[in-house]
Amino acid sequence: MLFSNLWTNTKTKKEIVMTALNSSFGVQYAPTPFMLRFGRREVLVTRDFRKRFYPVNPVIECDTGVEPGHLEVLLMRRWLLILSKAH
Repeated sequence: MLFSNLWTNTKTKKEIVMTALNSSFGVQYAPTPFMLRFGRREVLVTRDFRKRFYPVNPVIECDTGVEPGHLEVLLMRRWLLILSKAH
């Protein structure tokens, strides 16, 4: 009985669509990204929240970055290191 009431209540409520403009869900629980600078190189360390549509190596995964000259290293399927030249 209780489960059926919860089911009908959730079906009648207005659904919120999460988009890129409305993606603040869970941001308050995310660790703060930080940047390290070694001479002319920068390393940005952050959590990876992107959905990957391919099987990811469980230990380390390397990929080109979103900008030219960037290298993304995914560690343990969770931590994203972005290596780039300092500006």
